[in-house]
Amino acid sequence: MRYSFLFILFIAPLAHALDVEPRRWSHIPIDMHFTGVAYARTDADIQFDPALQLEDVEMDLDTWAAKYIYSFESFGKSSRVSITQAYQEGHWQGLLEGQPAETSRYGASDTFVRYAIDLYGAPPLKGKDFGAYRKKQDNETIVGVGLAVRLPTGDYRKDRLINLGQNRYVFRPQIGLQHNRGPFTLEANIEAALYAENDSFWNGNKLEEDPLFIFFTTLAYTIKPGMWGSVGYGYNYGGESKINGERKDNTKHDEGFGASFAYPINRQTGIKFSYIKTFTQQDTGADTESFSAGIAYSF
Repeated sequence: MRYSFLFILFIAPLAHALDVEPRRWSHIPIDMHFTGVAYARTDADIQFDPALQLEDVEMDLDTWAAKYIYSFESFGKSSRVSITQAYQEGHWQGLLEGQPAETSRYGASDTFVRYAIDLYGAPPLKGKDFGAYRKKQDNETIVGVGLAVRLPTGDYRKDRLINLGQNRYVFRPQIGLQHNRGPFTLEANIEAALYAENDSFWNGNKLEEDPLFIFFTTLAYTIKPGMWGSVGYGYNYGGESKINGERKDNTKHDEGFGASFAYPINRQTGIKFSYIKTFTQQDTGADTESFSAGIAYSF
C-alpha cells in the first residue's frame, strides 16, 4: 500500500504563494518517514510598483528542493510534520530608470516547516491495520487543519531589492476537506498568510504586509494504486504592503491553474510531474509558469 500515498511529497516551486497542491490531506500510515527531492523551473513576468522605476522585468528561477515528512499520532489523530529546504538560482532582467539592467541571485531559500492533523476521518493506523482499512474505503471524507511557517533562513541582503529570502516569519494556518469517491478525490483548501515585519527592508525601510487569503481546490483521478493525475484551481486576495507605514496600493489578486501526474516505480519509490500557471489581476504582481519533477521514497 505504500505507493498509494507517496505523492503527498509534492514540492512546490517556492516562487509564489499560490500553489495548487493536490492531496494535501491524504490518509497515510503513522510511524512512517517520507523523503523527496525535486527540481522546478519558474519563468515570470513581473510588474513592480512604478515608484521603483523598474519596468518589463522577467525572471528565470531554478529551484532544487528537498523535503522530509514524518507521520505520527497526536491527540489521538493522524498527524504529520514536514520540513522543506531549497537552493535557488535566479536571473532578473528589465529596465531600470529606462535603461537595460539585470541581476542574478544564488543561495538558499527560506525554510518551510508544517504541522498538520486530520480531525475527521483518516484514523491513526499502521502496517496491516492501515492496509485493511484503506481497502474498505470507497467513499470517505477527511477534514484536517495545519500550520505552515516560513522561517527567515534564506539568502537576504538589506541593500538589495530582490532577494531569495524574505527576512521575516510568515505563518499560514490552513483548513482542508478531502472527499474520496471511488477513483476520484476532490479537495478544497482555505488558508491565510500572516506576515511578520521586515525591519531591514531595502535601503533601511520597514516593510509590513496585510494578510493574504488563499483558496484552492483540486480534482484527482486514480488510474491504479500510485498512478494518478490531477487538475486544480487557486485564488488569492490581499497582502497589501506598507513601507514605513505608507500603504502602497498593491493588493494581490491572483488566479492559478495546475496539473500533476504521479507514477510509481515500486512500493517505496515514485515520481511526479507538475505544472502551475498563475496570473495577476492587478497592475502590480507577477504572471508565473512553473514546471517541476520530483522523486519520493518512503521507509
